Amino acid sequence: MPVRIVMLGDIVGRPGRQAVAQLIPVIRQRWKPDLILANAENVANGSGILPEHHQKLRDAGCDALTLGDHAFRKFQAIPLLEEKTDIIRPANLPQGARGKGTMRVPFPAGSAAAGRDLHVITVLGRLFINPPVDDPFAAVEAMLKTVADEHPMILVEIHAEATSEKQAIGWQFNGRVSAVVGSHTHVQTADERILSMGTAYMTDLGMCGPQESVLGRDIDRVLTHMTTGMPAPFDVAEGDPRICGAVIDIDEKTGRATAIERIELKANPAAPPFTAK
Repeated sequence: MPVRIVMLGDIVGRPGRQAVAQLIPVIRQRWKPDLILANAENVANGSGILPEHHQKLRDAGCDALTLGDHAFRKFQAIPLLEEKTDIIRPANLPQGARGKGTMRVPFPAGSAAAGRDLHVITVLGRLFINPPVDDPFAAVEAMLKTVADEHPMILVEIHAEATSEKQAIGWQFNGRVSAVVGSHTHVQTADERILSMGTAYMTDLGMCGPQESVLGRDIDRVLTHMTTGMPAPFDVAEGDPRICGAVIDIDEKTGRATAIERIELKANPAAPPFTAK
């Protein structure tokens, strides 16, 4: 019996947090995952994370969280990354970066993999993205050398702009990890598949947040900036909140993926927690 994990794309601002809180029960009922993970680097008004957001997402049902290029946008994230074992920043930041770049997420009692861990690593791409980072391929290779489990279950998240770089990571580790999924662009791709040697792959998980937006930001503010060149605050939008991600099945005996399915669910802004005072 395979184990099942859900990985959600970038959670953007309050609408994203509320959509995740509202729809995780739906995910658990419909897909019955063993673990739910999410990228939380944009939860603090669209950029960064604060300790209270970490707690709210854990309370909502996220088992572990990853971050990306905005990992340190809020200085309060530094002790969070150093003290908690359920949240990581990119592993290929320069030497000396605070926090952890990998984590082991334990499968719960009752899971087919109870007593074992899901190994998770996030790496930043190097094409068209800041800040400058070390080689993401080398970072994943280094992580693999530390995994002593027989037939380990490993999730690699590549937080990057370039689709070519994401695909290259997928092919480089095809058959060596359970899944490679992309994040960062906030636009869900329709290329989910099992690669030739048993690695689940998807170029971008998409966004958890307001779809009536430009990548989660207020449309008018973005258009003002793009059409006039004048600065404009990119406030988080609110319309049509949804969550996006993927469901991945992994054979716990081999560590290889057996299925991957896209998720896109619409939230109801007229129901809690959107309507909570």
